[in-house]
Amino acid sequence: MTLASQRDPAEIEALIARVALRDRAAFAALYDATSGKLFAVCLRVLRNRAEAEEALQEVFLRVWHKADLYAPTGHSPMTWLITVARNLAIDRLRARQSAGEVRDLDEMPELSDARPGPEAQVIARSEAVRITACMDELEADRARAVRGAYLQGLSYAQLAARHEVPLNTMRTWLRRSLLKLKECMSR
Repeated sequence: MTLASQRDPAEIEALIARVALRDRAAFAALYDATSGKLFAVCLRVLRNRAEAEEALQEVFLRVWHKADLYAPTGHSPMTWLITVARNLAIDRLRARQSAGEVRDLDEMPELSDARPGPEAQVIARSEAVRITACMDELEADRARAVRGAYLQGLSYAQLAARHEVPLNTMRTWLRRSLLKLKECMSR
């Protein structure tokens, strides 16, 4: 049979048009005329003969089902066929690579979850309850100052202004409050 490169583009277009009408003889002629070139495209992308053969079958299935979508654009009809083959081969290559990533889990780096595990969460909740209880033992203004300094990041000067006390008094409040908290937490 004649190769695609020896066929006139008008002949290939005519075969595609007849394939769109479900002409099996035209489909066979189109296969004979273009399969070598399309196989080479699939093989170049996939680098695996067996997979390229399977891809070529899928290419012609796609051509059979989508030949009616082909519209002559002034370019060679081989451009459309090669695009179909290349895209399908690339899709298969991506699927193979994705599947390979899933199959090669032993080669994957260990992924750790930064969130605390269930045991750590229970411990953290228990500590939070203890801290809250110890904070409740402080005078209300001292507890607000500690929260302002250690939860809101306020400076001594900001806290002193907020509570309307001298700067050194605020330092003393915080130091004594932290000592009380430490003592409470160690019980």
